[in-house]
Amino acid sequence: MRVVFMGTPSFAVPCLEALIENDFDVVGVFTQPDKPVGRKRIITPPEVKLKAIENDIDVYQPEKLRDERVFETIKSLDPELIVVVAYGKILPKQILEFPKYGCINIHGSLLPKLRGAAPIQWSVINGDKFAGVTAMRMDEGLDTGDMILQKKVEIDPDETAGELYDRLSFVGAQALIETIELLEKGEAEYEKQVDALSTYAPLLDKEMSVIDWNDNALSIYNKIRGLSPWPIAHTFYDGKKLKIYKARIVEGSSGKPGEALESKKRLIVACGEGAIEILNLQLEGKKAMDASVFLAGNKILPNTVFGE
Repeated sequence: MRVVFMGTPSFAVPCLEALIENDFDVVGVFTQPDKPVGRKRIITPPEVKLKAIENDIDVYQPEKLRDERVFETIKSLDPELIVVVAYGKILPKQILEFPKYGCINIHGSLLPKLRGAAPIQWSVINGDKFAGVTAMRMDEGLDTGDMILQKKVEIDPDETAGELYDRLSFVGAQALIETIELLEKGEAEYEKQVDALSTYAPLLDKEMSVIDWNDNALSIYNKIRGLSPWPIAHTFYDGKKLKIYKARIVEGSSGKPGEALESKKRLIVACGEGAIEILNLQLEGKKAMDASVFLAGNKILPNTVFGE
């Protein structure tokens, strides 16, 4: 089967690898343009591009898909199937309707829940017990296409969004190969999504990473997990940003929201309800470190309130 693959971040790489390993004829890879990354703004190619180059697959990086030249390229590649995994662009109707088997998307949630750009992160932020991937036949909407199959996984209580993201990328690859097998055999069954049950998972941004200590301990803990590895939940201490990489809920402790309840060998902070212990952190201008190391070099006075 001739396949065009469209994807950008690391989440999409296992799906591309699965196509290659299962001897599908990947005739082209579409991915986002190279972008500046980090403080030094170094121009960096997407992970999918690197994997395609490694396997001698032609790479296309159009700024937009609603361009007749892009459609002409698709026609020249003549794919029987287009596979889309975290590509980051909406496909126009003429591309959606071109391949024999249509366009299949692997989405990182149990649709119709968490449509949108950051479903895995929001599943952790929301405190969901389960996550998964959905293989669907794409239409012109945002993750609204008919579902073909789903794979469900349990979210570990201590799992970060980054860890779940990596785990689901391989689950997605399994779902993709199973979906293509169903398509080839003519056995795929299509289930319409119930729009009334849909929720939305918007892109993350740095503004949402500030911790509100008035929230309960579980919500704050989930936020810390869900915003790891980016943009990282943070508060403020002594006028500086304090990033929190790892924490845990502490039972039986309470106090004024944001107040340091313990700050000698352990750093325990009160929430609106309950408390959390900060385990790993990074003060602005310093390296990330365990809280015990931070406390050895920073005397936090009694009644210190974080966030003020």
